[in-house]
Amino acid sequence: MSPIDKESALQYHRQGNQPGKLCINPTKPLDTQLDLGLAYTPGVAYPVLEIERDPELAYEYTAKGNLVAVVTNGTAILGLGNRGALASKPVMEGKAVLFKKFADIDSIDIEIDSTDPETVIAVTAAIGDSFGGINLEDIRSPECFYIENRLKEMLNVPVFHDDQHGTAIILGAALTNALEVTGKRIGDIKVVFSGAGAAALASANHMVRMGVPREHIWVCDIKGLVYHGRTEEMFPEKACFAQGDQPGTLAQALVDADVFIGLSAANLVTPEMLKTMNVAPVIFAMANPDPEIRYELAKQARPDGVIGTGRSDYPNQVNNLLGFPFIFRGALDVRASAINEEMKVAASEALAALAREPVPQDVLKAYGLRGLEFGIDYVVPKPLDRRVCLWEAPAVAQAAMLSGVARKPLEIDQYREVLENRLLK
Repeated sequence: MSPIDKESALQYHRQGNQPGKLCINPTKPLDTQLDLGLAYTPGVAYPVLEIERDPELAYEYTAKGNLVAVVTNGTAILGLGNRGALASKPVMEGKAVLFKKFADIDSIDIEIDSTDPETVIAVTAAIGDSFGGINLEDIRSPECFYIENRLKEMLNVPVFHDDQHGTAIILGAALTNALEVTGKRIGDIKVVFSGAGAAALASANHMVRMGVPREHIWVCDIKGLVYHGRTEEMFPEKACFAQGDQPGTLAQALVDADVFIGLSAANLVTPEMLKTMNVAPVIFAMANPDPEIRYELAKQARPDGVIGTGRSDYPNQVNNLLGFPFIFRGALDVRASAINEEMKVAASEALAALAREPVPQDVLKAYGLRGLEFGIDYVVPKPLDRRVCLWEAPAVAQAAMLSGVARKPLEIDQYREVLENRLLK
């Protein structure tokens, strides 16, 4: 893969007749006087009156059912921090085009120029019913927890903070398979986190739902171990993972650990620290663009381990692209009122199951590989595997129906055929 330099990235975004990465195209003909009369006045009055009578008919007469808002205030842009709402627009446009490319979901990016959580909530809630779902993105911690929870209470469409749950879902799949490869039981492992932001805490909660005992999870941040009685940089979502009543370091926490999860910053972990972990450790160092420890160093220190990063140029990439397009696809297609915990677990399980299947030739070609099979270097599907949607979206839809948040039931086998015709042909 060629390196991405500044000028090539800027040229990519400004090239062509229209800068940026998005445009809007009509889905109905607009070629005749009759077309115009149906699309606008006077014909548009009829669906207006029908939707006033029954708001659910917005799914029948408008684009709502296939439309997601990507909402941010730009306070936590990728690894760049708080750069402001407008500066986040290239990232949000990028998120929107990924929705379209991978799941045929239309998306509009909305950048809210405010660091006040109440303003973000008010603006999003006021426009929320225009969309089939809300994808929150790049909002800093701890405000992101409050914003998401309030919007989930206020809106009757799925609200999903991808920085939290997207990472957690993919990580859950990778961990499930890594434990199978290493022969460890999820209820027995010790897990250590480097990082206590949105992605780390959501991942820790997701692991608890998947079977890791809460008391087996140790969280470290820039101040060290999160422990009972600590007052610096604490908030409730972090405090619920406190361990012990004394300060500690990441190096101390890693002794006899089975799993390391890095969602923090580059080069915080040394080979010597990894050597103190248990036999056959699972090491997911996911800081981007540079992980907590370089892949080569981790592999050299622990050749018996399952090692992954957030990068596409190494094995076992834990990438949110494996989640959000297909989670929303399943949620939208059953008109779910929420993306709940059952749907998140179902997404993790579907991804884990897909990674155990034979890898088709088109995936190998896309990554320049001669072969790839389930094992130490392949515990999670590749993002360019076109089968992901056929496994994940139906699993999410099924979980929505079983958990009671779906408003439009589907027959899952037929739904999978519909997806295949829509996305793969």
